[in-house]
Amino acid sequence: MTRIRDIKTTFTAGEVSYALLGRGDLRAYDNGALRLRNVFIQPTGGVTRRAGLGYIDTAAGDGKLIAFEFNTQQTALLVITDTQIDIYSGGFKEATLPAPWSAAQIPALAWTQSADTLLLTHPDVPPKKLVRSIGGTWNLDDWVFFADHDIIHQPFFKFTDSALSVTPSGTSGAITLTASADVFAAGHEGTRLRVRGIDVEITDFDSPTVVSGTVIPKPNPDYDVDVIDSEEFLYLPDTGATIDWYEQAFSPVRGYPVTVAFHQDRLVIGGSRDLPNRLWFSKSGDLFNFDLGAGLDDEAIEFSILSDQVNAIRGVFSSRHLQVFTSGAEWMVTGDPLTPVSVQIRRQTRTGSRIDRYIPPVNVDGATLYCARSGRELYEFLYTDLEQAYTSTDLALLSRHIVDMPVDQDYDQQNRLLFVVRADGKFASLTVFRAEKVSAWTLHETNGLVKSVAAVGDQVYMLVLRDGSYFIELFDPDLQLDCALSGQVDLPASMWSGLDHLEGQEVSIVADGAVIPDQTVLGGAVTLSEPANTVQIGLAYTHIIEPLPPNEVAKVGAGRKLRLIEAIFRVKDTASLRLDVGRGLKDVSLRDFGDVITLDQPNPLVSGDVRVRALGWQKDGVSPLWRIEQNLPLPFTLLSVASEIKVND
Repeated sequence: MTRIRDIKTTFTAGEVSYALLGRGDLRAYDNGALRLRNVFIQPTGGVTRRAGLGYIDTAAGDGKLIAFEFNTQQTALLVITDTQIDIYSGGFKEATLPAPWSAAQIPALAWTQSADTLLLTHPDVPPKKLVRSIGGTWNLDDWVFFADHDIIHQPFFKFTDSALSVTPSGTSGAITLTASADVFAAGHEGTRLRVRGIDVEITDFDSPTVVSGTVIPKPNPDYDVDVIDSEEFLYLPDTGATIDWYEQAFSPVRGYPVTVAFHQDRLVIGGSRDLPNRLWFSKSGDLFNFDLGAGLDDEAIEFSILSDQVNAIRGVFSSRHLQVFTSGAEWMVTGDPLTPVSVQIRRQTRTGSRIDRYIPPVNVDGATLYCARSGRELYEFLYTDLEQAYTSTDLALLSRHIVDMPVDQDYDQQNRLLFVVRADGKFASLTVFRAEKVSAWTLHETNGLVKSVAAVGDQVYMLVLRDGSYFIELFDPDLQLDCALSGQVDLPASMWSGLDHLEGQEVSIVADGAVIPDQTVLGGAVTLSEPANTVQIGLAYTHIIEPLPPNEVAKVGAGRKLRLIEAIFRVKDTASLRLDVGRGLKDVSLRDFGDVITLDQPNPLVSGDVRVRALGWQKDGVSPLWRIEQNLPLPFTLLSVASEIKVND
C-alpha cells in the first residue's frame, strides 16, 4: 500500500462543475472544490463563512435596489417598487417619492448617474431624472431637452416609408397636416413634427391621416438687422406636399430610451422601443441638447447599428471606449474625441445580452462583466493591446451550474466580490482578482428568495422575500445570521423585542457569544432563559465545504481504493467545526486547540491546526474524503487542509 500526502492550500478556483471529476489535468481541479455554499472565497485562497444579513426595513414590495453616490462622503440606497421610490441613507429612510414604473416594468429599468443626478429610462415610460438638492430635497422629474426660442433640440426620426408625404394647410399659426397614408395616432397629441426643418406642435388628433398643430417659427440664422429684406424667423415655405418630415424620436407612440450612459462629456442614449438599434449622442458639454446642426465637432451625433443580425441595444457602458451591448453582439465605439466625423463603431464579439430585463454591466479591474443572453454565462469584456480589440471570456465556464438565469448583479469593490442574483432566489458570489488569476464562484442560500442586490459605497444591500414580506437587508461581517438584529445593553436583559418582522418564525440566538436553543418569535420578542448583555437574533443558514476527490491523474491513479488516514485543518478565528470524515457529521472540539479557558464561557476563537483521524475505506473515487457542514451562527475560516491518504495498490 502507498501513502500519499496531499496539501490543499487554496480554493481560488471556487466551486467547479461535477463534470470536471475526470479532468485532474486542469489547474482548477487542484484549486477548486466540489461544493462551496454560504462561504466567501478570500483572494488569498481561504474560505470564510459568509457575512450575515442585518435587517434594515420592510420594503413596499418586489422591486430593484440602486446605488446613489452623490459625493465621496454621502451615499444613498434607492428601493424602487411598484409606483414608488424609497430612499435610504445611513440605514434610515430619508424620503418616499411617487414613481411611474409598475412592478412589471421594473426589471427593464435602466439608469446612469453623474454627480447629484440619476437618469432612469424604460422603453414604455418617459425618461426621468432624480436629483438631490443641496438642502437634501429629492425630486423626480421628466427629462427636459434643451430649448432655444421654443425650438426643442431633441432627436427626430422618420418612422414611416420614406415616400410618405404630409401636406400643410398653411405656413404659420394653426394649421392641419394631411398625410398620404395612415400614420397618426391619438398619442401624437402634444408631440412635435419637423416639416422642412420647421417644428409643428400637434394639438389635436383628427384621424389617422390628419392632425392639427401650431407652427413653431424658427430663428433665421441669416437674419441681419441692417438688411431690410431679411426676416427674423422662418416659417413653412409653402403648402405643397413634402416627404421632408420627421417626428420626435421619443413619444407615447414610438416609445422611449432603453438605456443611457455618460461618455466623453456627452449623454449617450442606447436604443428606444421602436428604434432598438440606434445610438444618440448629445452635444459635447450640453447633455440634453441633441441638435445635429451642421456636423461640427461638438454637435450631436446619431446613427443606427446595421449588420447581418438583429442588434437591439441592451446596455451602453463608458470605459476606455464606449461599449455597446446588444441582443446579438458587443460593440466598440471609437473616436478620440468623439465627433460626427471621427466616430466609428466596430463589432467585437458575438455573445449577446439578456433581452427580457436590464442587468447592469459592471467594471472589475478594467474589464466589463456582463450577463449573456443565454442566462448561463457571465462574460468578461476586456480590451487587449496586442489585438487592439475586445475579447469576451466566459468566467462561468468551469462553474456552469452556479450561473443560472441571473436577474441582477453588482460589484463590492472593497471585498472584491461580484454578487449575482439568480431567478430561483439564490445568489452567487465571484471572487475576482485578475492579477493573481483568481476567479472563484460560490453559491449562497438563505431562508427566503433574494430579488435584487446593490453595492452602495462599501456596503452591500439585498432585497429578500421572506414568508410573504420583502425585506431590505445589509451584509454585516459581525453577524452570523440572516434578517438579523443585534443588541447590547449595560444591564443583562432576558426579554429582547423589536422582532416584529420575524413574528411566528423560529430564530437562532447568540447571547453573549454563546449559541442558545432556538425560539419562536411571539409578540415581536423572545425571552432568554438567562439574561444577556449582547445578542444576535435571526435566521440560521448553513455553510458547506466539500473538496474534489483526490486527483487520480496526478497522484492516486484511477480505479484504486483509498482511505483518509488523517487530515489537518488550518483554521483562523474559528469558533466551531462540524466535520464528516466518513462516519457522519460530528462536532470537533476546538477547546483542545485554544488557550486555557473556563468551561462555561463561549467557544473560543481558534487559529491554528486541527488534527483529525479517520477510519474506513472509500468505495469509489468520486466522493470527497471529508465534508464540513455547519449551521451554528459562529465564525469560521478555513485556510488549508493537509491530508494523509492510503492507496490500495
